[in-house]
Amino acid sequence: MRHARLTLDRLRDEAAAGRIDTVIVAFTDMQGRMQGKRLSSRFFLEEIAGHGAEGCNYLLAVDVDMNTVDGYAMSSWETGYGDFVMRPDLDTLRPIPWLEGSALVFADVLWEDGSPVTASPRQILRAQLDRLAERGWGAYVGTELEFIVYDDSYEQAWTKGYQGLTPSNQYNVDYSLLGGSRVEPLLRRIRLGMEGAGLYVESAKGECNLGQHEIAFRFAEALATCDNHVLYKTGAKEIAAQEGKSITFMAKPNEREGNSCHIHISLRDADGTPVMAGDGPHGLSEVGAHFIAGQQAAMRDLTLLYAPNINSYKRYQPGSFAPTTIKWGVDNRTCALRLVGHGPSLRVENRVPGGDVNPHLAVAGLIAAGLHGIENELPLEEPYSGNAYAAGTEQVVTTLRDAAEDWTNSALAERAFGKDVVEHYTNYARVELAAYDRAITDWELRRCFERL
Repeated sequence: MRHARLTLDRLRDEAAAGRIDTVIVAFTDMQGRMQGKRLSSRFFLEEIAGHGAEGCNYLLAVDVDMNTVDGYAMSSWETGYGDFVMRPDLDTLRPIPWLEGSALVFADVLWEDGSPVTASPRQILRAQLDRLAERGWGAYVGTELEFIVYDDSYEQAWTKGYQGLTPSNQYNVDYSLLGGSRVEPLLRRIRLGMEGAGLYVESAKGECNLGQHEIAFRFAEALATCDNHVLYKTGAKEIAAQEGKSITFMAKPNEREGNSCHIHISLRDADGTPVMAGDGPHGLSEVGAHFIAGQQAAMRDLTLLYAPNINSYKRYQPGSFAPTTIKWGVDNRTCALRLVGHGPSLRVENRVPGGDVNPHLAVAGLIAAGLHGIENELPLEEPYSGNAYAAGTEQVVTTLRDAAEDWTNSALAERAFGKDVVEHYTNYARVELAAYDRAITDWELRRCFERL
């Protein structure tokens, strides 16, 4: 964590001086959103910091519209929709510069007896990190999250039905400094806000879609990166709203390039020595080779964790820089898995997730897949050196329905995450599919209203 981290003593001083009056206690829900409460700083310091705050357990058992839905064992009308506990992880306490007088702390979600709520994304990731720790390893992760900026406010976008919006750039501004300057006031506010909240900003650049940009952050320990990811995503939207604009991280908002979220991962031992790098082919150790082989072998089983929504699967189009084939390659952007870096910086990039991904779940999936390869000493095939879009081999899952079926029937997923977690996220997919199957889309109306 960077210099912006708050200790409890410093928070007391800031509260006493009137500079911080609100503390946000937040956790990540199934959809990858921040949920929680705003508390007075006095109440947080006197009551919550040492004990936790309570919240309705339906927060991990609703759809994207916050509707209560059937099928969740942990939360239902039959069980009375009781509470769980949000216990602050004080190592994550930090100021939030774009919200006046505010600080934020992430929480672990527990039951009243102190046991973890196993379906909570942060607890799912912690469980996989514990598996790595048993081997003396830790995971380091970087996420590259793309978004599109519109000159319309969120309220205007809603009123327009999200049609006819004005992107902040009217042409492809990939790496264009001029194109980036068009939205630099907003991007600079976001970058400085994130720095003030303790994130390490590396860069900003334009992307291919109209109004599309990316702000990159330095890699960090896996849990910190995932917490920072959801804070950044929420904060960027809040700052955009303050500027009268809107941002979408939707995986495929139109027929141009979608919003990706490439995830880079490497392993290190307790001394910080890279585990995946070695003197084998392509600079890999045996562990590194098995880790990538596990990513390939488990890709279909765990795609639900990388692509959690109906829209996620619209990204996977040939020639779009989103993968369609489950291949790995050395610095090959046509593959689902791309090996990048050298020596201590060697890492594997998973290019399957989109901007709508829940980072805690996705990184948990990457670790589980890698451990599957390591534990079973899976051999690594030769890297693909050509155009993987034309490889004609095993394809990335193309629908949420197929991904949910693969996840539900996966012995690997059940071993890694437990039956309760598999059933919980199977139901998540089932709810989304049922809602989509009931919906009448604009495409259907345009195609059928008059002509059929």
